[in-house]
Amino acid sequence: MKKMFYPLLVLTFVLSAVSHFTHWGPVAEFAMSGLAILFAAGLLGKATESVAHYAGQRVGGLLNATFGNAAELIIAIFLIKEGLFEIVKASLTGAIIGNLLLVLGASALAGGLKYKEQKFNVHLAGQNASLMLLGIIALFIPAIFVKTEHISADNTMTISIVVAAFLIFAYAGWLVYSMITHKDLLEDHVDTQADHGEQPSWSKGMSIVLLVVATVMVAFVSEWLVHTLDTFSSRFGLSELFVGAFVVAIVGNAAEHSAAIMLAMKNKMGAAVEIAVGSSLQIALFVAPVLVFVSLLFGNEMNLIFSTIELAAIAVAVLIATSISRDGATTWFEGKLLLIVYVILGVSFYFV
Repeated sequence: MKKMFYPLLVLTFVLSAVSHFTHWGPVAEFAMSGLAILFAAGLLGKATESVAHYAGQRVGGLLNATFGNAAELIIAIFLIKEGLFEIVKASLTGAIIGNLLLVLGASALAGGLKYKEQKFNVHLAGQNASLMLLGIIALFIPAIFVKTEHISADNTMTISIVVAAFLIFAYAGWLVYSMITHKDLLEDHVDTQADHGEQPSWSKGMSIVLLVVATVMVAFVSEWLVHTLDTFSSRFGLSELFVGAFVVAIVGNAAEHSAAIMLAMKNKMGAAVEIAVGSSLQIALFVAPVLVFVSLLFGNEMNLIFSTIELAAIAVAVLIATSISRDGATTWFEGKLLLIVYVILGVSFYFV
């Protein structure tokens, strides 16, 4: 299968380009673009894992989360350009719950079937839980004040900008805390032992080149995919909420899926948790706030007020993910529970 990956990567990318520029129709274009993104995201995840090997565990975890979210961020930017704000917010919701439930759940299940119990840094788990709660608070408070009409519509964008700025400030503080001042405290010695003697697939230079190539491929295919969403959702009677929260989010999270599951099966659950939870934190504390400012550049103002359904889904995902991961250990059964919650949310969103 490894020998077939690169030919399939090139083939799906070319077919996606041809279908887009020769107008095969929204269904065919969506299928080709979705397939191409999966392969491009697979390369992105593999290249990121290789770069992470040379950069070290802590930087590696950040790289995995950052480049894993590259597809999601790029797709969201093109959606904002088109003025599809509801799909953007739904895709952000889907990215958060997808990482916390689908990615973390699949990783815990896959790793748990091979190892009876997988442990990781308890202090890191606790800090992640606190940051997830911060994200929930930051999204809930403005939404409640706006929806109960304690804040006027004219001030909605103002409070969104203020909250977005402080979320970015909080994320920057977390990077300093985790990468500099408390780096040693957050190291996962279990993952370090599991990584002993393992060599990456490519050299440092080649890993960086492939990382850039994969990101560029994802950017192109993401734009092609976005142009098909409106017609695709209408033809199949799917709501923007479902398309954004599950279809776009699953495609955009393909890199996290592959990287986290592979790491969990190598008994590197700490790294898998950092990718899954770290990606959700990055979406809530950095990507969503950045998109608020990006929307200003396009002249299309997107606020940070999510719907009640979206807030409920995020809160549920944070609640169970925190409950399961805070003790610094996971089993296959806990992974199964996360996946069940994801299915319940998926079915509920489908009937909206």
